Amino acid sequence: MIRKKVCMFVWNHFTNDARVLRECTALSASGYTVDLICIADPKNKELPIYEARNPNFNIYRVKRYPDSLLYLQIIYRYILKYNFLKMIMLLILFLLFFMIPLVALSTVVVLLMLLKTKCKVFWIKGNIILRMIGRGLIKNYDIYHSNDLNTLVQGVICSKFRIKKRKLIYDSHEVQTSRTGYNGNFYKYLEGSLIKIIDSMIVENHTRAKYNKKLYGFYPHVVHNYPIKLKGYKNKKKSSLRKLLGISEDEKILLYQGGIQTGRGLKNLIKAVPLFNEGTLVLIGDGKIKSELEELVNQMNLHQRVKFVPKVSLNDLPKYTKNAYVGFQVLNNVCFNHYSASSNKLFEYMSSGVPVIACGFPEIKKVVVGERIGLCVDSHDPTSIAKGLNYLLNSPDVYHDMKQNCITAKEIYNWDEEKKQFLSIYEQL
Repeated sequence: MIRKKVCMFVWNHFTNDARVLRECTALSASGYTVDLICIADPKNKELPIYEARNPNFNIYRVKRYPDSLLYLQIIYRYILKYNFLKMIMLLILFLLFFMIPLVALSTVVVLLMLLKTKCKVFWIKGNIILRMIGRGLIKNYDIYHSNDLNTLVQGVICSKFRIKKRKLIYDSHEVQTSRTGYNGNFYKYLEGSLIKIIDSMIVENHTRAKYNKKLYGFYPHVVHNYPIKLKGYKNKKKSSLRKLLGISEDEKILLYQGGIQTGRGLKNLIKAVPLFNEGTLVLIGDGKIKSELEELVNQMNLHQRVKFVPKVSLNDLPKYTKNAYVGFQVLNNVCFNHYSASSNKLFEYMSSGVPVIACGFPEIKKVVVGERIGLCVDSHDPTSIAKGLNYLLNSPDVYHDMKQNCITAKEIYNWDEEKKQFLSIYEQL
């Protein structure tokens, strides 16, 4: 059998991207050879540039920084560290200004712009995009697969700007035109222009598919963000999370797992803790606002009731999830992307038999209320969050039923079933 060759792009280090991992693994087990192109992490020296996950699934990580930028940063650090280098640099600059003032001034301005302004960000991102495109053109791939808008340019150039065009799939995990950090008309214009060139599009749920049809006039494929079904989870070992955190075995763990980011309701969740009748809130993950949350915990003197655990690998995460009494998914309605989400963590809780306290947004409410696996609350109101948890704490029969419903529902909401829809999209190409 001749295997079709797939080149997939993703804009991260590919350490905890569950959706992309599921898709690549499914393709590699179904007659395709997959090369995933992602970004190297200069802070993690143990993360390899090349990685073979299986005989048909390879990972290539491109450098994050241009080599020229690294050299500039090294020189800049030495100048700051050693006075004699400062003197030499000042002498050189004086001579340059004396001999060729215009060239010297231009050089200094450019260097400062590259090192100390947003130009540095554009330079780095441009370098990553070019390296991804170069890597994507090395082999003669049959299909290109761009995950999210920040890799769509790479997919378009590699698949369409060549003598023999290739197929291109656009897999949009988020609502690119209405999400945190993607404000402005530029992203709408970019997606609206490039989407005309793609061959197929995937979104996470039907709420987002309807939004896409209204925006662009066509209904994309839907591949839900369901996890791989955990088989025999009751018999699998838990992590020693309580021992790690120094809390007693009978203490109820109230869990949030995922990115520690803006708009996920985590400040309100922490503010709700004093209103909880019992339990310790544990947040597993890392992100931009983690230090803010730690400071909030300090201000509220909640060190004994709120604990932080660093990001855990995908393989180990279920061992931690199983410790939880409930799981929280309390997104805030800060953009349509959040409002329309059907987050992976919701199904991860379900898969581990953990009832949820969740926001009442359409896709999430449909599962939580429809399958009776938890309660929906006002995620913007700490009192409402606490009220939902305390109801479960005071209603052991209701809680037991929800736990059993999780076991039943995971037979429906899992990747084993959903990957059939995903693979059919490739077959149609």
